[in-house]
Amino acid sequence: MSNILIIDDDTELCDLLKDYLTPEGFVVEAVHDGLKGIDAVIQGQHSLVVLDVMLPGANGFEVLRRVRAVSSVPVLMLTARGEDVDRIVGLEIGADDYMPKPFNPRELVARIRAVLRRVESAPQSQHDTGRLIVADVELAVTTRTVLRAGQKVELTSVEFAILEVLMRKAGQVVSRDELVKQAMGRNLLAYDRSIDVHVSSLRKKLGQRADDSERIKAVRSIGYLYCSES
Repeated sequence: MSNILIIDDDTELCDLLKDYLTPEGFVVEAVHDGLKGIDAVIQGQHSLVVLDVMLPGANGFEVLRRVRAVSSVPVLMLTARGEDVDRIVGLEIGADDYMPKPFNPRELVARIRAVLRRVESAPQSQHDTGRLIVADVELAVTTRTVLRAGQKVELTSVEFAILEVLMRKAGQVVSRDELVKQAMGRNLLAYDRSIDVHVSSLRKKLGQRADDSERIKAVRSIGYLYCSES
């Protein structure tokens, strides 16, 4: 049974989400303050955190920064509708996904399930081989680690999943829709730029190759290509 932590100061919304999530088999805990939310994450054993941006005590970005320093628990952020900057910042800090407010609770349940499916299936997703190697980047499936020129690269769970998909299809273009489905476990929505933010963050963390060439190329209007070793 999955344990969900909701960090949101809207008590009515928390109660509503409990009403939707509990019958779906989730155990739901809610806190209404950012600092208390940090403590709850550190002290608890949660499967996923639903985190609002606007919080008393410490805002959602600060909560996420401090959580990511000690935990890789999946985080789905709630942002104000139309606040693209909030979504981008949240994803760059390490959020796994986001939902703009107001939202349909059914869609939130679907997003939560998509994130949990990806996280829970990740260790078994590649039983055929334990490693993927392209040029100086090595991805170890069983330990979920990435090395660049022998140095460990810290990735979020979504970034790892994206890199895994791209490296498995190195030299081939992967559409944005396919990348979202395989790496994030859901369909690509209209005006959804989350995959692009994750890829941008992944590019920065991996850096360019020794010859200054790109590792991940954007193919306009289609998707992305992980450049195979020449």
